Amino acid sequence: MRVWLGALAGAAAMITATIAAAQPVGMIENAYKGQVAARMKAPLAKTDLFDDQAMRVVLCGTSAPFPDAMRAKSCTAVIVKGKVYLVDVGPGSANVLMLMGFPMNQISSILITHYHSDHIGDLGEVRFNSWAAGRAAPLPVHGPEGIETVVAGFNQAYSLDDTYRTAHHGADIMPPAAANLKASTFALDADGTKVILQNADLKITAFKVDHDPISPAVGYRFDAGGRSVVLTGDTAPTPMIAQMSKGADVLIAEALSMRMTKAIEEGSKAAGNVRQSKLMADVQDYHIDPVDGAKAANEAGVKLLIFSHLAPNLPMPVLEKLFFDGVSAIREPSAWAVGFDGMRVDLPFAGGAPVSGKVTMPGRN
Repeated sequence: MRVWLGALAGAAAMITATIAAAQPVGMIENAYKGQVAARMKAPLAKTDLFDDQAMRVVLCGTSAPFPDAMRAKSCTAVIVKGKVYLVDVGPGSANVLMLMGFPMNQISSILITHYHSDHIGDLGEVRFNSWAAGRAAPLPVHGPEGIETVVAGFNQAYSLDDTYRTAHHGADIMPPAAANLKASTFALDADGTKVILQNADLKITAFKVDHDPISPAVGYRFDAGGRSVVLTGDTAPTPMIAQMSKGADVLIAEALSMRMTKAIEEGSKAAGNVRQSKLMADVQDYHIDPVDGAKAANEAGVKLLIFSHLAPNLPMPVLEKLFFDGVSAIREPSAWAVGFDGMRVDLPFAGGAPVSGKVTMPGRN
């Protein structure tokens, strides 16, 4: 089962560098067993990440569609009182979650911003691995009109795999009735917003963004215990970002460097690659530059701005200076950060500033 293989792979990566290849296999095996035992005895689910003292955010995918060896595609986990809410599940994000040791059975629901492939590509893998981890009922997937089509497609694509898993492991371990994703469609109200979940612990509000011609497309705001997190989804500049981010603790904004994308467009054209040049020209009209995100955060009075869904990718750290040029001129450097896979932000219900950290991924960080 892949969920166990992921845990074992993580344990293997944790074997100390002092164990050399020349040492006896038995010694390596004993060290491996020790690391496996340690990892199983101290799972991520038993850490404060899943307590009831704070709203917590973990970035599980911070890349746009450009290939990136160190970033999965779009995915953010918001954790409130032990329940996990995933916003988008782009390709590679399930792998990142499992490298972190995420308790996949604690995923309460998935919220999709829109139906570009880099936001939905791992729905099937999250579906399978949460089921394998012990999810006992269909997993709700919320989205605007069109979510039924997406969910039905993934359920159908994985249906044969479902039968194999149940046949092999038994219906008590892999109950067929729990395997599926369950579509939950919402329509925005006249003001461009919709409360899609509200209980004593949490309120989630969807809001319209401008990703035309991709429509509908939404962002989400999470409110819990006096703390708040906003995710823009993919969008061109729109007043809705600042409006829905008023007073928020954290704004997670997509970011596309117009200067760097323009350079790719022009370089492609000069090389005779008309197709790629056209694609790079088009992509600039429905995303926001980092400076746009900073302006919206300032207008809304956001405490911490985090950039995610980075395009193009940043293969060398020095490129961050170019990518985010101009941001620190309008926003204090301490009030914004470049998101990365595994980044963690805690918002204690007792109050105080957002606390940033990271979730360890063996073999990655």
